[in-house]
Amino acid sequence: MSEKIFGIHAVQALLERQPQRFQQVFILKGRDDRRLQPLIQVLESQGITIQVATRQWLDEAAEGAVHQGILALVKPGRQYQEGDLPDLLEKLEKPLILILDGVTDPHNLGACLRSADAAGVAAVIVPKDRSAALNATAKKVACGAAETVPLIRVTNLARTMRLLQEYHIWIVGTAGEADHTLYQSKMTGGMALVMGAEGEGMRRLTREHCDELISIPMAGSVSSLNVSVATGICLFEAVRQRQ
Repeated sequence: MSEKIFGIHAVQALLERQPQRFQQVFILKGRDDRRLQPLIQVLESQGITIQVATRQWLDEAAEGAVHQGILALVKPGRQYQEGDLPDLLEKLEKPLILILDGVTDPHNLGACLRSADAAGVAAVIVPKDRSAALNATAKKVACGAAETVPLIRVTNLARTMRLLQEYHIWIVGTAGEADHTLYQSKMTGGMALVMGAEGEGMRRLTREHCDELISIPMAGSVSSLNVSVATGICLFEAVRQRQ
């Protein structure tokens, strides 16, 4: 069984971290790209099979997404299970965790993973239902973060939040109607940040399991931010405070 990854950054990131996972690489026929050539040289030096493909074949294999002229078939990476969470929590002191409740767009999932990796997030938790798949599109947007940040799908998000609280992790949810902003919140201890779906926000049960609700102050005419942008803002305020 193989997974697909495409895009220069996604292929490059996996090649740097786990070259043993590569099975086959396809590049666009006739493409002479300065960014692609060094990558092809490294792939060839690792003994990875490279084949030339037509644009039509690549477009179909990438399901219409922007592949930048390169697509790889790779062995599946480590799949984290719900049961891995207690082990992860035992090893970490004051972890920063990200919970995504109802983020169904793979572009947003990928962008959130990228921000999570940059902010040093220990794990990203998503519910098994109403959540985007970690597909090739999400991995391309994540720019390699999908291979480094554990993504844990859980059956019952409320139960998982109770488990986090047992490990003394403070759960902070984002909501427009919160009575204080993220800049007035203390984010220096073990913490899980909960981001809801765009428009709807967190589900009622998820909100009820939060220890604190915060908002992002909005000065303009728009009422909310894209979930991946909001995630980056909140995570890096936590990073600032923790440093």
